[in-house]
Amino acid sequence: MIKRLLNFLDASPVNFLAVRNIVNELEQAGYRRMDPCEAIGQVKAGDKLYVTKNDSSVYAFHIGRKSLADAGFRMICAHCDSPTFRIKPNAEMACEGGIVKLNTEVYGGPIMSTWFDRPLTLAGRVILRGDDEMSPKTMLLHVKRPLMQISNLAIHFNRQVNDGVKLSKQKDVLPILGIVTDELEKGNMLMNLICSELAVRQDDVLDFDLYLADATPACTFGLHDEFISSGRLDDLSMCHAGLQALLDTPDTDTTKVLAIFDNEETGSQTKQGAGSPFLAGVLKRIALAQGGTEEAFYQAVERAFMISADNAHAWHPNYSEKYDPTNHPVLGGGPVVKFNAAQKYASDAVSAAVFSEICRKAGVPCQRFVNHSDVAGGSTLGNILASSIPLRGVDMGNAILAMHSCRETGSVADQVYTVKAFTQFFGS
Repeated sequence: MIKRLLNFLDASPVNFLAVRNIVNELEQAGYRRMDPCEAIGQVKAGDKLYVTKNDSSVYAFHIGRKSLADAGFRMICAHCDSPTFRIKPNAEMACEGGIVKLNTEVYGGPIMSTWFDRPLTLAGRVILRGDDEMSPKTMLLHVKRPLMQISNLAIHFNRQVNDGVKLSKQKDVLPILGIVTDELEKGNMLMNLICSELAVRQDDVLDFDLYLADATPACTFGLHDEFISSGRLDDLSMCHAGLQALLDTPDTDTTKVLAIFDNEETGSQTKQGAGSPFLAGVLKRIALAQGGTEEAFYQAVERAFMISADNAHAWHPNYSEKYDPTNHPVLGGGPVVKFNAAQKYASDAVSAAVFSEICRKAGVPCQRFVNHSDVAGGSTLGNILASSIPLRGVDMGNAILAMHSCRETGSVADQVYTVKAFTQFFGS
């Protein structure tokens, strides 16, 4: 299980590639693609369907033996985007000595200093000229070698660096791409790379969505290999756990839904984010395709339960003062239910009780997280999704260290625990 997770992390440096890899596994398991531009057609028990949006979000449905109106649905949702740096248009910046760096902008809320002095690569999608202007072609790009680096300034020029330095998003975090060795490379180094990797002509490249990614493979570490070290554990570890549970459970009375959203790190208010009505529309269309009415969809929502799976903050042994004194989950202690009095999380006493019982039946420990009252916390998918589908649900995740670092730390045991809990949820 953990080896499969590590392989998935290495193959999914950005949202587009994560969705492609999830889709590949779904299709191997017999799921068929729905075209949202076409009528769904009749839907019957046992059908396995999926649909994507923007190539960066994916929604899978395993239709239950009972209709949505009669049994509702069980949903696990997660997100496939992570904090990083986006390559700007006209990105190449020529410097002295022929050095070329790339102009970037911050995506989400990364710990920027963790991206320094490590091998980085490039991944995303490239848009090519199609048969007509309304239908361009898309190709995915993943340069599978160390390609760039954001280098620190030497301590001799910045004696206060270990006292804390404010970083400029425009100046300090621009990666070095290479040194021009040929006149033909001037102004074309990035485009030449893209065309070479994809074997396309420069004239056919219309635009791109490209991002930086850590080039170092995911791994386990610790005396007993008990920890996971990787970029994007938040939230690809939960995407993978939900996918494994979906694929490992047979037909049930209740329809199973896996929803992998994009853009959680920037607020979810996009057509492919949790704030979009897209998923609600697809669920309504499925209810109608089962021979029901619009009323059937609303009945299904009232009978449904959602697990919003997004990682939680593990207790850090060097910074115990940052945590709530009685609700600080530890690595290896099991999945974490997240609470917030300001309703940043969907969890309440009822939904937390439901999830706790799921864990108990799965033989899995369960923890609680509440922010230290003097430390502001973040938000996640649950309440945002509930603005378009008023679902009963719980916000949970695995406890990790260094959330939003270029490289985060999780627990092997927690990943196993969460897959067991999700399998219990989907299979019962």
